[in-house]
Amino acid sequence: MEAQIPAPIGLLAELTHRCPLGCPYCSNPLALDGREGELATAEWKRVLNEAAALGVLQVHLSGGEPLARRDLVEIVSHCAGLGLYTNLITSGIGMNARLARALADAGLDHVQLSIQDADAASADKIAGYNGAFAKKREVAALITAEGFPLTVNAVIHHANAARAGAMVRLALALGARRVEIAHVQYYGWAVPNRAQLMPTRAEAEAAVTEVEELKRELAGQIVIDHVIPDYHARYPKACMGGWGRRTLNITPLGKALPCHAAETIPHLAFWNVRDKSLAEIWQQSPAFAAYRGTAWMNETCRTCERREIDHGGCRCQALALAGDAAATDPVCYKSPHHGRLVEIMALEAGRAEAPYHYRRVPARAPV
Repeated sequence: MEAQIPAPIGLLAELTHRCPLGCPYCSNPLALDGREGELATAEWKRVLNEAAALGVLQVHLSGGEPLARRDLVEIVSHCAGLGLYTNLITSGIGMNARLARALADAGLDHVQLSIQDADAASADKIAGYNGAFAKKREVAALITAEGFPLTVNAVIHHANAARAGAMVRLALALGARRVEIAHVQYYGWAVPNRAQLMPTRAEAEAAVTEVEELKRELAGQIVIDHVIPDYHARYPKACMGGWGRRTLNITPLGKALPCHAAETIPHLAFWNVRDKSLAEIWQQSPAFAAYRGTAWMNETCRTCERREIDHGGCRCQALALAGDAAATDPVCYKSPHHGRLVEIMALEAGRAEAPYHYRRVPARAPV
């Protein structure tokens, strides 16, 4: 069986859950990992060695905010020595000219910078950080000055959907070669903020139309990757390219996950890189095997002509909406649970009056 499992091509290294921003749609779990238990530099280097040996090609350095790690430059340099392509996923908070130069010298390949809105006041409110918008403009200039390819990432929701197109144009003005427009997915911190974040269907459709028109207008100037909102789709997306098929996540404490939200599925036990090699985890972990292939599927998915296209949709979304991680993703119009999704949208879409529940790392435990 092991020989039939293709090697992963990507590794998301969540170096820390520490982050100066409090984005209410953050995909990190509600129970954030504290600094004390984070994998040490030597442990990350061993994991990266194993990743390269396993066949991983790309490492996405993420968090939280990876710039909070003092060993980030050392980790980047180690990846470069292994021939791993590195993508830094950052809020930009903590970046300066000296660090940008050091990362370039270490061999960093690419930077992905998040923005929260094209309007400064709204962007700072969403981030829960005064001055975030201005800082991001400054950081974008530092990144492009060093010659890094820049991707801008913007998450669309009720508060900023009317400016989806403006965020694409902002990305272009910042010197980005690519912009990712992704509508909120309701995992992690987006769950307690769902009523505040969920756009109405009219808002979502207007944003989709505007971004799709800009794809045509700005072709050749900037690449626009547009992730259509799940809740307004006819079919679900192939989450992560299929469970345990292409990528894996390592949390700050060393847990290996098939996707960033997998810990929401309570019956799965996740092996830790402190106890098992990455190859053992990828090939033998029951959590990775749980939803690989099609054998786990119920009748709706197993006999569907799209079973090898969307792989049954998102397991975490199925759990969140249907109460069963093995259910057909309720986004799919064929799902017997689709009505629950329609009900949620009718009750919650466009209710943005309540304050956000901002994500915050717990204070460090006393020594």
